[in-house]
Amino acid sequence: MKKKKVLITGSSRGIGRACALAFAKAGYHVFINCNNSVDQLKETEKEIISLGGSCTMLPGDVSDPDTVRFMFREIASFCGHDCEDISSGKTPPTCSGGLDVLINNAGLSHFGLLSDMSDEEWRNILETNLSSVFYCCREAIPYMVSQKKGKIINISSIWGISGASCEAAYSAAKSGVNGLTQALAKELAPSNVQVNAIACGVIDTEMNARLSGEDRRALADEIPAGRFGTSEEIARFALSLADAPGYLTGQIITMDGGYL
Repeated sequence: MKKKKVLITGSSRGIGRACALAFAKAGYHVFINCNNSVDQLKETEKEIISLGGSCTMLPGDVSDPDTVRFMFREIASFCGHDCEDISSGKTPPTCSGGLDVLINNAGLSHFGLLSDMSDEEWRNILETNLSSVFYCCREAIPYMVSQKKGKIINISSIWGISGASCEAAYSAAKSGVNGLTQALAKELAPSNVQVNAIACGVIDTEMNARLSGEDRRALADEIPAGRFGTSEEIARFALSLADAPGYLTGQIITMDGGYL
């Protein structure tokens, strides 16, 4: 039996890394990705191999459409699908990615007043958190539709539902991810491809490292569960969504310890 294949963007640390390890343990071949943290991505690769799993590193900026096209050509080549020769330098065609599961996890946060944000900071947040989801979905969909099966799991945030003060750009981007999830689910349901999002609450990752000990305790007190979530908990749930019934699609599922 052929191994199922999953691409997890932003998988050098945090939720992405935990997902990579969970899917590798479950027998998937994992395509792992990051933009800048290549040394950490190599550590993820080593750990997967030490577990007896298999993976392929695909470093690159998923907020850049040409980089995403290149990544999916590499995936297609690995999976044994033919891609058109693009040596002419023309805009490369979309090619079938050969993925069973796509997890859009890459993201950046920005904390500060909206009025203080630069144009570049705004663009960077939206490109990394929202446009990357579009670029990766666009490349993954043709193969999934041709196979009449596939799972797309978007890692979102409760701030995309309720908004967070001093995180306006991040909230706007995650709200866009939620809307894209629901719309794309309707578009792909006739092809038996499911699209869902996990709206994460406060998770104990480097993204929340800016919080002081006092702020962490105060925030944890606001969460009914009394603590931050873990990357491993999100990864276990993502793995369950990859095996969920086909009737589950278009859902924004909050995982926040009862916060909202």
